[in-house]
Amino acid sequence: MTVAKAPADSPRGPTRQQRRNWLTAYLFVLPATLLIAVFGLFPIGYSVYMSLYTWRVRKGAFIGLRNYESVIGDWWGALAFFGGLALILVAHWLWTDAFKGERARVPAALRVVAALTLLSAGVSIALGWGLMVDAGNKGYLKGLVRTVYYGFGSVPVQIVLALVIATLLFQKIRGQEFFRMLYFLPYITPAVAGGAIFRNLFSPREERLANVVLGFLGIPPQRWLFETKPVTQLLFGGLFPNANWSGFWAGPSLALVTIIIYGIWTFTGYNAVIFLAGLGGISKELYDAAAIDGAGRTQQFRFITVPLLAPVTFYLTVLGFIGTFQAFTHIYVMRAPATRDAVDTASIVIFDTFYKLNNFSLAAAQSVILFVIILFLTLLQSRMFGRRALGA
Repeated sequence: MTVAKAPADSPRGPTRQQRRNWLTAYLFVLPATLLIAVFGLFPIGYSVYMSLYTWRVRKGAFIGLRNYESVIGDWWGALAFFGGLALILVAHWLWTDAFKGERARVPAALRVVAALTLLSAGVSIALGWGLMVDAGNKGYLKGLVRTVYYGFGSVPVQIVLALVIATLLFQKIRGQEFFRMLYFLPYITPAVAGGAIFRNLFSPREERLANVVLGFLGIPPQRWLFETKPVTQLLFGGLFPNANWSGFWAGPSLALVTIIIYGIWTFTGYNAVIFLAGLGGISKELYDAAAIDGAGRTQQFRFITVPLLAPVTFYLTVLGFIGTFQAFTHIYVMRAPATRDAVDTASIVIFDTFYKLNNFSLAAAQSVILFVIILFLTLLQSRMFGRRALGA
């Protein structure tokens, strides 16, 4: 009796060489994995652990989710708020992925469902937020609102200005290298020094630079970093003297707007340098072909530069929003006692809870909530803009 030999091309598992290659690869990624685990994942897990105890300098009794309850106030409100955020993702899926492929001819009624889902998300977020603010930690929750002001007031302006500057600096102009270095300088300026200088420039005294510039424009001097009134009230308060200038739609205070200006000044140059690297990867033949077809500079910028820089724009936007939610040093330097909490973003409130109140567990709970929000915003950006930008 003879035994048939297995064909040479039958699956026999990884070869010795393949195992050796895998082992080599794992050894190379091991140091980075250990660093991320020790300095990235472990602090997150330890923060969650601390937030479940009474922890004032020393570890106390186990209290479960009580710290989270004291921050968000109302569980139903939190459920409605975060459920509303999830509904935004559902609405986006209904509006995009649900109509792909064979389902491209889905009745338009489903688009109405997507619109209603988005509307429900807005209502749910508003109701949930109202319940949370009424019963929760108002200082921290209002700090989150100021963080949103800071992020949405700073990042889009940074991106637009950086794109324009990078496009101009990409042209063959005299002193190109000097201007590139000049715009990058604010990013490498120490945050404490930059914050101190801005605090001087935007002082409420009339002889300071910001008020001198306003004087040339015929505008009375402002209190800048000491002004707690919303900018909408300062701009339109004379037209609507009886309006209620409070709440989310009143907008940020002038003091926070001044800090937003600092953020724009710091990161626009950095973003411009990244855009310059992206512009270097765009083929010149595309512009030549567009010029032959009669496209002007504006059309080339709109239909070639902006679309091909979409991955860079997405990268900078994600990093920018994460950075604004974690911003701390310059805000801490620029805030003044006279503004009370008008510029206190979430990171400042967490620091005060930890350092001034010595309530480590509550600060840990606030940090975990902020981490979840940043994680969700990153997921939302990736879902809504990432695949289009990266061509996935």
